[in-house]
Amino acid sequence: MQTIGGQAVLEGVMMRSPAHWALAVRKPNGEIAEHIQSIKSPMARHRVFRLPVIRGVIALGESLAIGFRALAISANYAAQDANQEEQEEIETELSRASIIFAFAIAIGFALMLFKVTPALITSWLPIETTGWFVIVEGLIRVSLFIAYILLISLLPDLKRVFQYHGAEHKAINALEAGAELTPERVQRFSLLHPRCGTAFLLWVMVIAIFVFAFIGQPWWPYLIASRVLLLPVIAGLAYELIRFAGKHSDNRLLMALLAPGLWLQRLTTREPTNDQVEVSIRALREVLRLEDQASPQARRVEVMA
Repeated sequence: MQTIGGQAVLEGVMMRSPAHWALAVRKPNGEIAEHIQSIKSPMARHRVFRLPVIRGVIALGESLAIGFRALAISANYAAQDANQEEQEEIETELSRASIIFAFAIAIGFALMLFKVTPALITSWLPIETTGWFVIVEGLIRVSLFIAYILLISLLPDLKRVFQYHGAEHKAINALEAGAELTPERVQRFSLLHPRCGTAFLLWVMVIAIFVFAFIGQPWWPYLIASRVLLLPVIAGLAYELIRFAGKHSDNRLLMALLAPGLWLQRLTTREPTNDQVEVSIRALREVLRLEDQASPQARRVEVMA
């Protein structure tokens, strides 16, 4: 079974395999536009990048870069004039500088809100023991994360993205169950999936509590630096946990431990329409077709990564 991941975008879904990613977007005129691209992963060229934890950092970086590009392309398609003639081509490529700038702004915002802010707030509280310090900091971080999700879920456009997020999960669940990829069959599957990025983010925050317990309560500049610099290590550990869970989803004890991450997905998924599921299936079918044509080396990377 090939490991497939995905991401909801504006009016569409991006699906990715180890060697390719495919984007399907519902245009204003009702047609489904597609965009496909190959992935040149460092994990395919260097064995060290396929080592545990390190592969998680590489995979996270790749996912963020691909996700930003897919989101930008989907925004262009979604904004296309419904009366635009079919022979007109929509611009779907962004410059490298534009992607890097958007990436830097988004990452900077996330670090300030979910890493720096909780650490600063906790440092102002009269807490003396390290154990309570990291626990309170972790609770503040998770609370901010949940409040942020609840806030953005009020935006009409984000509600549709959450529906496409549900469509993405349903399609992947159907694929992994060996079901026929039709909207009617796919709709029967769960909105939740153990490899979801929402669950990943939650476990990044939980694992951070244990990692930061070894740091103690240093002077605040070192406190902030530790929260930022240790993020790749924490993300790598969270990736290994989510990856393991995805391969052992039939283990009831493991699923019970990961239940909070699955519950949190209910905030970022909504029941999709058949039209939205159709878009998700289109992206999934395209990436499966491309993966079937991939080299044996790409398939070996899939197993190890």
